[in-house]
Amino acid sequence: MVFHQRSWTCFAVLFAALSLAQPSQAQIVTGEATAADGDSLVVAGRRIRLFGIDAPELAQSCTKQGIAWNCGEQARDNLAELIKGSAVYCTGQGVDQHARLVAVCSAGGVELNETMVAYGWALAYREFSDAYVPAETRAKSNGLGIWSSQFQRPSDYRLSQLPPPVTATVQRVQSVPRRAAASSPSGCDIKGNRNRRGQWIYHLPGMPYYDQTRAEEMFCTEAEAQAAGYRRAIVRN
Repeated sequence: MVFHQRSWTCFAVLFAALSLAQPSQAQIVTGEATAADGDSLVVAGRRIRLFGIDAPELAQSCTKQGIAWNCGEQARDNLAELIKGSAVYCTGQGVDQHARLVAVCSAGGVELNETMVAYGWALAYREFSDAYVPAETRAKSNGLGIWSSQFQRPSDYRLSQLPPPVTATVQRVQSVPRRAAASSPSGCDIKGNRNRRGQWIYHLPGMPYYDQTRAEEMFCTEAEAQAAGYRRAIVRN
């Protein structure tokens, strides 16, 4: 009887260790896919955002020898070519503010995230990962893809497309002292921050890095933050 108890205890410990070794939050999506743009897919009906890369927006243009060309559509077409005739396999890293699964994906044994950067059709999205910086460096030095042209970084292009801030809302919010607003019982505790890449992002209490975030402005509601030109911070599960 003692032997069986000890054996069961050892088995339980081993099982727990093996369970902890497995990724608990990983979501797997696989199947036929279509390219929505240069860094997003629809796989088996699920919207996917490729992790760690940032491609030109679909409507974005680049300029080569003074002539504009639609590099956003070209990036989309190159991603479509990579997945043509192959099932796509994605491992999720979390969900973004648009309810898309943020994932590393492959097709035909080729990782799509790195390949798009290596071919010069996307940039390494340093705000979220440095994994694809070496691939970007090589593409830039060889003048591949959009690196053969003059272009606006996709994050800067998106920022330029945002509607201008609502002046009345910004002035009212900015009039609240930061320290008082951060601890205000009135609920105006949403932090608006402009990062070093010029992106305007807001953080809700309880989000990762909320306490470390330096607030440029404080908001009472998400609607106020969005009206002022901010987007919600991405939370990785």
